[in-house]
Amino acid sequence: MTELVLVRHGESTANRDNTYTGWSDVPLTSVGLAQAHHAGQRLRETGLQFGAVHTSVLKRAIVTANVMLAEIDQLWLPEYKTWRLNERHYGALRGQNKEVTREQYGKSQVQQWRRSFYTVPPLLEPSELGHDRRYTKYDATIEPRAESLKMAYDRIMPYWTDMIAPRLLAGENQLVVAHGSTLRALIKYLEQISDTGIDGVEVANGVPICYHLDQHLRVTGKDEF
Repeated sequence: MTELVLVRHGESTANRDNTYTGWSDVPLTSVGLAQAHHAGQRLRETGLQFGAVHTSVLKRAIVTANVMLAEIDQLWLPEYKTWRLNERHYGALRGQNKEVTREQYGKSQVQQWRRSFYTVPPLLEPSELGHDRRYTKYDATIEPRAESLKMAYDRIMPYWTDMIAPRLLAGENQLVVAHGSTLRALIKYLEQISDTGIDGVEVANGVPICYHLDQHLRVTGKDEF
């Protein structure tokens, strides 16, 4: 049996300010740093040893991962950073206050944008794409104008298949530190949640979720610390 631990980054400035973030690279707050330390301390109590850690290329996840690794005294682990684990791209909503968008577009529409598996938020204009240096080595099409959760799911699953699953099958526990929506996508896959059922799944900041997996990577148990 192997263990897969999923952790959403600690509170970011966008979480604090209740704004849409997506691929915008915002820092942790002091609360978020404290959550990262606490998550590492809780993980240390389990005694789990990992083979590698996987995170996005966004600093709120990277810093959370590094703080946790320090707390469990496993900073030496291989750390894989990938755009495929980035938060879902919220398109033209990014930077906007969520409560303001509820007033502007209605609660039902905002709920669809935030929780539906298939609904795509309003698109960025092509001229608004960042062309960030961290993505220049890839095809320009990897940076979306907006994403549904289904689109984020589709970009994450190749990384699961190529980078995470083989290590789990080899008997190495894996740690994934990422974002609310991308972890929801992985949870949907692991727990075989329906397209409509995923609407109600929430992932809290800084709370480790440990999946116990059998030799076929089927979930046999789940704990939250």
